[in-house]
Amino acid sequence: MKIGFVGCGNMATAIIGGILEKGILKKEDIKASTKTENSAKKVQETLGIECTTDNKKAVQDADVIFLAVKPQFCEEVIQEIKSEIKSEQVIISIAAGKKLEWLEAQFGAGHKIIRTMPNTPALVGEGITGVCPNKEVTERELEDALVLLRSFGRADTVTEKILDVVGAVSGSSPAFVFMFIEAMADGAVAEGMPRKQAYEFAAQAVYGSAKMVLETGMHPGELKDMVCSPAGTTIEGVGVLEERGMRSAVSESIRACVKKTKQL
Repeated sequence: MKIGFVGCGNMATAIIGGILEKGILKKEDIKASTKTENSAKKVQETLGIECTTDNKKAVQDADVIFLAVKPQFCEEVIQEIKSEIKSEQVIISIAAGKKLEWLEAQFGAGHKIIRTMPNTPALVGEGITGVCPNKEVTERELEDALVLLRSFGRADTVTEKILDVVGAVSGSSPAFVFMFIEAMADGAVAEGMPRKQAYEFAAQAVYGSAKMVLETGMHPGELKDMVCSPAGTTIEGVGVLEERGMRSAVSESIRACVKKTKQL
């Protein structure tokens, strides 16, 4: 299998890194394109793959093409490369808000397109990606794509309607989690803990808690209740969060992200 990346920013770098680390493909099987010579040189040095400023060159002879440019540049880039795209090539888009119908209209009828929504924890191999193929993609092609997408975390198929929600609940939410970690660390620092140590303890607590949800299969509320001893310290803190509207604020922030995604 040969893969071409049109665009090679942080997310594409994470995907390529995962593919290489898992030994799914070799460096010579991957090509990429970037906007500038400096960034192309940096990609070549850090990943060891061929990288160019010519988007057309990146897609030539590729079995799978990752469209990894920002949403606002998608139309311009697609118009540039569409003459090089063959019907047997599989196009994987990671652009937020660009629906399959829009992508099909841009590339033309008969193209195999998979719309995805990965998230930034992919940079450390702990990403989660929502995947939605169009009707031209075969079951085998979808499975091959999932192998690539699972090289840097988890990936699963969803309906396109749910993909916009994926963009919020996993794509945008790491920013909210970082804010939560920072806020917890601020509280610890206020009580005398060194800043670096506070970040480490807060981050590990979040990491371990998330792992418990994924590995035990228990309801988050049930896990929360396990920590809240009667008349204990934790239930006091939970009471403050409830009083300040934490649940409502987080829920509404997710809905705001979904609304914005649909406007892209």
